[in-house]
Amino acid sequence: MTPLPPRHLDILEIARRDGRVDVETLAERFNVTAQTIRKDLNELCEADRLQRVHGGAVFPSSTVNLAYLARREIAAPGKTHIADRVASLVPDGSSLILNIGTTTEQVAHALRRHRDLMVVTNNLNVAMILHDAEGVDVVVSGGMVRKADGGIIGEAAVDLIRQFKVDFAVIGASAIDEEGTLLDFDYREVRIAQAILYQARKTILVADTTKFERRAPVRIGQLTDIDIFITDAPPPPSIAEICAAAEVELIIAGDTHD
Repeated sequence: MTPLPPRHLDILEIARRDGRVDVETLAERFNVTAQTIRKDLNELCEADRLQRVHGGAVFPSSTVNLAYLARREIAAPGKTHIADRVASLVPDGSSLILNIGTTTEQVAHALRRHRDLMVVTNNLNVAMILHDAEGVDVVVSGGMVRKADGGIIGEAAVDLIRQFKVDFAVIGASAIDEEGTLLDFDYREVRIAQAILYQARKTILVADTTKFERRAPVRIGQLTDIDIFITDAPPPPSIAEICAAAEVELIIAGDTHD
C-alpha cells in the first residue's frame, strides 16, 4: 500500500478527531488553494478513508459513532436553535422524556427556566443540567451507565420508561436515511428510544442536517412515527415530501417563517 502524503495524514487525523472537515478551513490551515484541498478529499474518499459531503468530508461512521465531545461541537449553533424551538413548544406544567444525545442535552439547557416540569431521562448529562433547576423534577432511569457519553442503557432503563405516560417525548437519532428511517449505533439505546416513542402523547424528533450525511446500522423507526420534526436547515426534498405525506410537522429552527 502506498504511504499517504503528510497532508493527507493530517487531514485524516483532524477528521478522526472532529468528525468532519471543510474545504475552506483546511485550505487556510495548510496555506493551499481550495482546489488542492478538494483534490485531497476526493483522493481520500476514493480510498474509502473519508466520505464526501457538501463543502467537505466526514470520517466514516457506519458502525462506530463519533467521539461524544466531537459530536457536541458539530452543528452546535443549529442544535441551540433546535433546542430553543422545542422549549417554545413545551408549556409549563408538562411531563416529558429526553433520551441520549447532544441535541437533547441542549434541549435540557433550554428548559431550565420552565416551571412545574417533570423530566424522565436515561441521560446522566441531562439529569445534571436539570437537577438544580428550580421548576423541574428529574426522574433518572436505572441501568448500566455507558462511559462514552453518560447514557443509561439496558432492560432496567426500558422498564422504568414504560411506567410513564408523558406529554412529550424528545428524541434524537444518529442518522436519517433518504427513506426517512431513523438510525442509531447501539441496539440497546435503540430499544430505549422505541419504548420512549410509545410512552408519549406527542413525539418530537430533534436532528440537525448533518444527520442526513451519516449512516448508522440499527433502526429506531420511521420519520412517519413522529409528530414533529425540528431541524436547523431545510432537509433534502425527499424528507420534506415524507413529512408532508405523513402530516409530520416540519419545523426549521431559526427560520422566522416556520
